[in-house]
Amino acid sequence: MKRLRFLAFGLMTIMSISSYAQKTISEGTITYDITIQPKNNGAKASGNLNGAKLTVYLKGGLSRTEMTSSLGTETTLHNSKTGNAAILKEYSGQKLMITLTREDWENRNKKFNGITFENSPDTKVIQGYTCKHAIAKLKDGTSVSVYYAPDLIAINKDYSQAFRSLPGFPMQYELETAKLIFKYTIASIDLSALAISKFDFPKSGYRFMTYEENKKGRSEED
Repeated sequence: MKRLRFLAFGLMTIMSISSYAQKTISEGTITYDITIQPKNNGAKASGNLNGAKLTVYLKGGLSRTEMTSSLGTETTLHNSKTGNAAILKEYSGQKLMITLTREDWENRNKKFNGITFENSPDTKVIQGYTCKHAIAKLKDGTSVSVYYAPDLIAINKDYSQAFRSLPGFPMQYELETAKLIFKYTIASIDLSALAISKFDFPKSGYRFMTYEENKKGRSEED
């Protein structure tokens, strides 16, 4: 009986330590610094994107991501419960809001469907977290390389379709285009409470367009 009690106590202690070590993000602000470099010694990256930042705001199933640079700001709002989303573009004094249904959101992110990450032996300490390295190849031939913290978990897995299946929080990652590599590195994590109004969809001040209208317009320009 004493042995059983000892084993039970030991198991509870291990579970307690494990739960204490792992931190869950249900709400907070995460800021990434962005650096851009040419791929395979190609053309130089645009100087207009130097100093760009990505800020992610999370509150339950709501998310808001803002990419800011000297060119302007692009914001994505998403409600994981309804599936609705909006993209706000503010460039050169022009303000455009593109609305997305759940189906539009899935279509926009379909390149990440079925994404899986394969761990490598590499590790790195970022913001005090020991991070594992993983890499994935997408169907379109591009790749995603990421250092993630297994001890930091976001409740809302839908804020980023690229990292929905990642077993931890992305602390540093690289996304490739045909000519450039975008490297995102966490600069700060603030788990303070956020106002619900931070995630409201604007009702005025923007030129409104549906996702399908925007796709059609871009096709006609091409």
